[in-house]
Amino acid sequence: MVVAAISTSALYTIVLVILLVAYACWYLYGIYQRNQAATLIDEKTFRAGMRKAQVIDVREKKVFDAGHILGARSVPYSTMRAYYQQIRKDLPVYLYDQGKTMSSRSAVLLKKHGYKEIYILKTGYARWDGKTKKSE
Repeated sequence: MVVAAISTSALYTIVLVILLVAYACWYLYGIYQRNQAATLIDEKTFRAGMRKAQVIDVREKKVFDAGHILGARSVPYSTMRAYYQQIRKDLPVYLYDQGKTMSSRSAVLLKKHGYKEIYILKTGYARWDGKTKKSE
């Protein structure tokens, strides 16, 4: 019987590689889910279609009040499960947040509940240079 000894550093390396592969798989699965649920659109396309759509800001209310896209309404991701019914299914849904993390999660949730036309602002609010509004 031959017993192979593995050094501690080799064991740590193996564990690290396994964790990195697991994280990469989880990350790619999130992108896959987002792409199945919604379409990423650039700012020009977002602006062109926002008058015929429901523009939803999924950031928290305090951040929304500090500044948001003109015409958007606040439905924070943290309350999306309770209030998604307030969003009409017969109109396109344009989602945005600071980047696209919360928008992606919101899109997956809405898709599960039967929403069809879901779009996400690719650059998020962080790079929006269109009209904005600050709540008092």
